[in-house]
Amino acid sequence: MELLIMINACKMASSSRVTAVIPCFPYARQDKTDKGRAPISVKLVANMLSVAGADHIITLDLHASQIQGFFDIPVDNLYAEPAALQWIRENITEWRNCITVSPDAGGAKRVTSIANRLNVEFALIHKERKKAKEVDRMVLVGDVKDRVAILVDDMADTCGTICHAADKLLSAGATKVYAILTHGIFSGPAISRINNAAFEAVVVINTVPPEDKMKHCSNIQVIDISMILAEAIRRTHSGESASYLFSHVPL
Repeated sequence: MELLIMINACKMASSSRVTAVIPCFPYARQDKTDKGRAPISVKLVANMLSVAGADHIITLDLHASQIQGFFDIPVDNLYAEPAALQWIRENITEWRNCITVSPDAGGAKRVTSIANRLNVEFALIHKERKKAKEVDRMVLVGDVKDRVAILVDDMADTCGTICHAADKLLSAGATKVYAILTHGIFSGPAISRINNAAFEAVVVINTVPPEDKMKHCSNIQVIDISMILAEAIRRTHSGESASYLFSHVPL
């Protein structure tokens, strides 16, 4: 609501263009009707931003890239992938012997892209849910024996999925397990689950302020995304192309 009011205030003050920078897009997981009468809340958020007067949206790692199609205004969906690749190369010494793993089928495209750029193999975990936020069973597709496993996901809410996935990978013979997450929401029992899991590190992008969570969990490490957003804002303001940021980290 604060964002909508500020956009409207700028519009009422005769601004020529209003760009909303939203690193973690709200309600992005409600992008389809998975059961009858369920709302598509992210479409409502898109309409509200447009009606309030936003002319351009800059966001990071949308839960589903087709959300851009809900808008009638330009949306720059930046990727955390270049920053994640840089972190892997700088902080995991045995990264050439790693395997990237998606904790669900929906993230397969993201994981294969990172695997291709690192020139390593990838695996997939198929999960079955009995009800929302509760994973019933997991099946690993791929060989992780004697390798460093890197779990990659766009969002960690209660962390049930990635903690189950870490246990599955270790039982399948992985030597170490890292998790790289774009939006570290960490609600409910998330922090206690991470503390009890056998992660070498849980790496989050600071789209959601992580400082409070880091006080209670020494395993959380942060990749700062401010330079990518700053460069996106600068390029948008001066009319330059933002395409470079889809595959590179600005120096």
